[in-house]
Amino acid sequence: MSIIVDKNTKIIVQGLTGKTGTFHTEQALAYHGTQMVAGIHPKKGGTNWTAGDGAGPAAGKELPIYATVAEAKEATGANASVVYVPPAGAAAAITEAIDAEIPFITCITEGIPVNDMVGVKARLEKSNSRLLGPNCPGIMTPDECKIGIMPGSIFKKGNVGIVSRSGTLTYEAVFQTTNEGLGQSTAVGIGGDPVKGTEFIDVLEMFLGDDETTSIIMIGEIGGSAEEDAAQFLADEKKKGRWKPTVGFIAGRTAPPGRTMGHAGAVISGGKGGAEDKIAAMEEVGIAVSPSPAQLGKTLVKVLNG
Repeated sequence: MSIIVDKNTKIIVQGLTGKTGTFHTEQALAYHGTQMVAGIHPKKGGTNWTAGDGAGPAAGKELPIYATVAEAKEATGANASVVYVPPAGAAAAITEAIDAEIPFITCITEGIPVNDMVGVKARLEKSNSRLLGPNCPGIMTPDECKIGIMPGSIFKKGNVGIVSRSGTLTYEAVFQTTNEGLGQSTAVGIGGDPVKGTEFIDVLEMFLGDDETTSIIMIGEIGGSAEEDAAQFLADEKKKGRWKPTVGFIAGRTAPPGRTMGHAGAVISGGKGGAEDKIAAMEEVGIAVSPSPAQLGKTLVKVLNG
């Protein structure tokens, strides 16, 4: 069992024929046969895309290109899409996938204007689609499915559920839990933008309900209140008897107030969003907060060993 994606997930690629889409699609095809079933390009419908050497054993595999997401879904039975479209057109690409009723949409694109995403969010809330991102590394269920840009080589099938706002620290948590022999059930990078689809609470709810996930690593950042909201959610669930050993970390602890650090959402303003408040909220509910990103794996092992 896993959350959101598994070996049966069928994925279409919006922006496949571009350099980024091509590279990461080849990497996905090379990873345990992730089911990439089609690409989208409004001007190249009816042609085929061919995987190069980066696809490993899948080199030479051809994917059909469709002009629209709706056409691709009807032809292939796809239940997921991944967006590698540049910022100016990414919101429109997400909206097209929503309108085509794709159940799960992942947007990797960084730099989408916030106003564009506000419109997407409104459309999303009236749909049955789930959006991961934008500005995220994607999602991976080890040995089954790779959507996005996470390096498959560091993953190991296991039982730690990982959810993170930071792409780089997602990889760090994966690498460390692999080295500790724990492995991962699913790793989810939700992205750091202020307006996005899936939030911490959404993923934590799924991890709590997943039998294969026996512990959780949650990596947050300064800015916003998502981590405090997640801590409150876990506190409420704990009262109902739903709890799994959880390790947390907050990036940006030394960032000066009022200055954006990297992610558009990582800014402290109005007395909210500071690292210490987030850490306090997490510790209060029983989350073991790692002193540094380099200690995530060992902190979890310590928690599991009591």
